[in-house]
Amino acid sequence: MRIESALRHSNATLGRADMKISVLTVCWNSAATIRHTLDSFFAQDHQDKELIVIDGASTDETLSIVRSYAGQGLQIISEPDRGMYDALNKGLAFCTGEAIGALNADDAFHDG
Repeated sequence: MRIESALRHSNATLGRADMKISVLTVCWNSAATIRHTLDSFFAQDHQDKELIVIDGASTDETLSIVRSYAGQGLQIISEPDRGMYDALNKGLAFCTGEAIGALNADDAFHDG
């Protein structure tokens, strides 16, 4: 019964227009793909959203590209890490949304 109740509650809150959504993007030397990823996030019509980009101390233009999106609901963490899951865990500490998702640095959301 408790699991069913929790599922009913979570399903009732998911997809609310007023729900804040946090998205984590981990990247390292992703200059070739990160712009498309960021553009797809900012093209979403959901208003209350934030993007946390965790850069593993890239040596290419990744960080410069990401910084060009500053001021649009974007947080940037750039420091060496011990891989993707270490980076995701760092990013979780910065999330303020009710729902949290991940968007890889070479992926994109569909429009909308």
